[in-house]
Amino acid sequence: MAMPTTVSGGPSYAPTPTPGHMPGQPDELVAPAPRRTRRGFGLIGPRRQRHELPPEQFDALALPVGDDGVVIGVGARDQPAVLGLHRPTPFNVVLVGGLWTAQVIGLRAVATGARVTVETGRQQMWASLTQAANGGYQSMTLHDVGRVPPQGPSIGSPVLVIRDAGMRPPRGRVTSAPWQSVLTLLPYLSPVAPRLMENADLVGIQRVSPEEAAQVGRIVGLPSTDVESLSTLPDGVTLWCDRQSRLYVATHPTDIESGLLGGPRRMD
Repeated sequence: MAMPTTVSGGPSYAPTPTPGHMPGQPDELVAPAPRRTRRGFGLIGPRRQRHELPPEQFDALALPVGDDGVVIGVGARDQPAVLGLHRPTPFNVVLVGGLWTAQVIGLRAVATGARVTVETGRQQMWASLTQAANGGYQSMTLHDVGRVPPQGPSIGSPVLVIRDAGMRPPRGRVTSAPWQSVLTLLPYLSPVAPRLMENADLVGIQRVSPEEAAQVGRIVGLPSTDVESLSTLPDGVTLWCDRQSRLYVATHPTDIESGLLGGPRRMD
């Protein structure tokens, strides 16, 4: 049976004044009150009232974040949706969606202390964000497609590689590894998309055409209700799914993100 948790707090115990102490008498002439000791535990401290928290109130002490990682938006009942990118095992993510969402994820990954490496053929679309994210440090770096050097990830310096290499990204020289996750951005479905999605640990889908939605449903095993919703998703909303679960997430930019990237959008 669960027991209440007891914590300390409240008024302290004040010792009784020493008899014979007259007003105005110098403090050094007053003998200090004797302190009781407990064998092996030192002096007994002030007495304080106890406060008890019943078990049914324990949930009120919990934080509204259920995992460790990058907060990518809000899910059901406006609870934070956290993407666990920093892992001791390889982790591959495929995002069929817009550049805006990938850039928000990259910027928030930097905020968690990770290094972000962007492999892209359109560096001009990333240049201003990279300059703002670095702040004097090499927190986010840009590389041409196929030219990403080894990153040396570690538990103290995790890495996120964002592959923005178009509809048919070539096989990357740098792959996922312990403490190094890879996010591959696909603007739309392409002939290589089924292979990438089947091998991914997590797939994110933004608004696609009804025909593409049907193909996505076959690849990742979505029910018909989710297939129908994919062609009507608002900007900034992503369906994240793995082999066991699905979650719709709405990504809302902060003021700083809006200043750098503008509002949510599916098209670039």
